[in-house]
Amino acid sequence: MNIPNRATTRRQFMRLACATGVLAAADLTGLCVEPGAKLKGAVIGHTGRGDYGHGLDGIFNNRPNIDMVALADPDPGGRAGTAAKIGARRSYADYRELLEKERPGLVSIAMRQADQHQVIALAALRAGAHVYCEKPFVTAPIEADELLAEAHRRGLKIAVAHTMRMMPTIVRLKQAIAEGLLGDLTELRLFGKQDSRAGGEDMMVLGSHLFDLTRLFAGDPLGCTARVLWRGRDITPANRRMVQDNVGYVAGDQVFAQFAFANGVNATFTSDARLRETVGHWGIEFFGSKGAARINCDISPNVFIRRSAPWSTEGRTDTWEPFDPTLVKSPPPTRNLGPVGDWLDAIAQNREPECSGRNGAWAVDMVMAVYHAALSGKRVQFPLVVRTHPLATE
Repeated sequence: MNIPNRATTRRQFMRLACATGVLAAADLTGLCVEPGAKLKGAVIGHTGRGDYGHGLDGIFNNRPNIDMVALADPDPGGRAGTAAKIGARRSYADYRELLEKERPGLVSIAMRQADQHQVIALAALRAGAHVYCEKPFVTAPIEADELLAEAHRRGLKIAVAHTMRMMPTIVRLKQAIAEGLLGDLTELRLFGKQDSRAGGEDMMVLGSHLFDLTRLFAGDPLGCTARVLWRGRDITPANRRMVQDNVGYVAGDQVFAQFAFANGVNATFTSDARLRETVGHWGIEFFGSKGAARINCDISPNVFIRRSAPWSTEGRTDTWEPFDPTLVKSPPPTRNLGPVGDWLDAIAQNREPECSGRNGAWAVDMVMAVYHAALSGKRVQFPLVVRTHPLATE
């Protein structure tokens, strides 16, 4: 296959800026070199092998300046059904053929099984396409390193679908905490979904969302200590396994990890099926010197503030009330384009997307740090020195 090396040229940049409306908003429409030109979008999925992540098959729909040209899916039935659903004019069994023939400028890598992400994203970047990728971004830090380096060399933008960081209620909570709603932030407690996937699978599939949000509120972690158990015993590399939605090696049915952040902030992550009923919804609890808050994670997350009465001989009553955005003194952001719109705007403005490949890579690094710490019995420092998967070697 002969895929041309296509870095983003000025002409391509201006086409994208026109398509996303950025130049019009800035009153710079005269710079559009091809008025009315449409960008070519393509979707790559795999029915029966990760299928299509939440809405990633349709991210180019209802965007009049993007031409949804093609879909790739090895499964004939899934390919035909999805192509009809999203209005793809052509479809392919092999994503490599799609990239070579269609030469799209925008690619959605939609399947949930992350073991496919690196090789497909690398091919898309080398074909000159900006990439929007389902999470988890990749299965090991070394894969993310290669993709981020390739994107940087070619002037291309990667976004990863850790979308909760852009939800309006999360944005407003971050503003409120920065204003002191909880006092000094001291601790975050992260809880996985703790269902049948409890342990390593839960940590990679859903914990990666939580780790991304933790960095949003607390910054980059400094170090990690952890204990990961499999059937009551500390894991070894021999306990590694693959799961149905292949996200690389996972291990353990119980995970407890602690992360250290600047300014004395600490965070813990727990995934243990025995705690499912006790903890309830998966998410993050924030503790400050003056109060507590909770994010119940979902496609559309909910935020609550804890109101507590003092302890007495009768006990204490805690009430979790919905977060009131009017408590925030700062004005809301002037606009929230959503994850996909922000990615397109980032391409046009030549900036990093909010849901960036770098942020997606950090979430994977935090997962890998848990395994490194658990296997070594030692605190692991960030950035990670060893970039391969810690379960991949005996």
